[in-house]
Amino acid sequence: MRIAVLFTKIRFVVIGIRENLWIKPLIFSIASTGLLITIAIVDHYTDLDSITPQISESSVETLLSIMASSMLAIATFSVASMVTAYSSASNTASPRSIALIIADDRSQFALSWFIGSFIFSTLALIALKNNFFNNAGIFALFVATLSVFAVVIIQFLRWVDSIARLGRLGNTIDKVEDATQSALHSMIENPAFGCIQVQSVEARGHFIKSDSIGYLQHIDTATLQNCCEEINGIIRVAVQPGTFITHGHIIAYLETEEKNTKNFDYKRISDAFIIGKQRVFDDDPRYGLIVLSQIADRALSPGVNDPGTAIDIISTFVRLFSVWIWSNNGKQEKKVRFDRVEFCEPSAKDMFDDAFIAIERDGSGTIEVTIKLIKSLSSLAAIGDESVKEAAIHHTQRILAYAEKNLPLPEDLETVRNEAKDCITAPTNG
Repeated sequence: MRIAVLFTKIRFVVIGIRENLWIKPLIFSIASTGLLITIAIVDHYTDLDSITPQISESSVETLLSIMASSMLAIATFSVASMVTAYSSASNTASPRSIALIIADDRSQFALSWFIGSFIFSTLALIALKNNFFNNAGIFALFVATLSVFAVVIIQFLRWVDSIARLGRLGNTIDKVEDATQSALHSMIENPAFGCIQVQSVEARGHFIKSDSIGYLQHIDTATLQNCCEEINGIIRVAVQPGTFITHGHIIAYLETEEKNTKNFDYKRISDAFIIGKQRVFDDDPRYGLIVLSQIADRALSPGVNDPGTAIDIISTFVRLFSVWIWSNNGKQEKKVRFDRVEFCEPSAKDMFDDAFIAIERDGSGTIEVTIKLIKSLSSLAAIGDESVKEAAIHHTQRILAYAEKNLPLPEDLETVRNEAKDCITAPTNG
């Protein structure tokens, strides 16, 4: 179980590192410095001068000078382009999508290569000017420089292709969809985070309260299981990832005999709830649905007036919900790894609320958006169980109520009524 705790903490740290732009450039810079040190050590402690080709020192120096001057300019240009892409994503999509744009692996790798190559060429040039290398070292430096130069060119070509799309609305929507789908797959493969899944949390036992303020980003269920095993208790988790928690907010209920908790530190339980200033996508599929909904809502604003984007995002919702619904319909019992922890997953109603409420409100005056919403809800109701159908019918009724107020043409309103009737009477798969 300690291995599970360690793995969980490492995974969450790695997820956080991905969103820091400076981590990969730092790693590449250290690697480039390490490469030079390795060449120097091999050159000074081995006798390879007699078997290595003679390379002109001036040719290596020229190549390094070109690389040093060009890599700094390219790195500066890449940073400026990435900042422009971040600004574009914030203005055209949603500021909440910036974390996904920053975490773009191709851009981070390209920037890392550019900065690492600049540091490599600069340090190598200093060493070469001070006669630090023998003949074998100069040959190794020449091969390394050509290799780095070749990789930089390939990375630059790949990065130019990527930066042309980075920050564009379609690319941003795809990234948010991928992040949401990944979170949904995690929820499907590891339901209730490996805990006992319950429909609702019973409010009994010792209250565990938060001493922090922010959004719940992650729950370390392995640590909760360890605590329960020590005191022979059961923990009922009262919050879900993405919940905004204030000081004194009840986050869990601990049920055990009082004698078992005599010397127990309750802070160990509250510390297993990782709280931060912002929501994250990884354990929180509802956040992805909200961000997609916000992008669609912005597209429906009078200043943008782009119902096509809203329709595209409704199609995205159908794809995401369909995967989730099909997995639930054919769900096989997963092994419960943490049998002393109870957790309640988000309901179909919660997830439909996150996805559709804003679009229903601001798209109700546009007939094509309204029809797309009702048809999408109808298709989800047809493949879902009773809870999905109830959520779909609830939102169809909301759309109809908005349409009654906002659609000016009687024929459009009649079309909406007919579509809504089909959704409400759709057969259920469950």
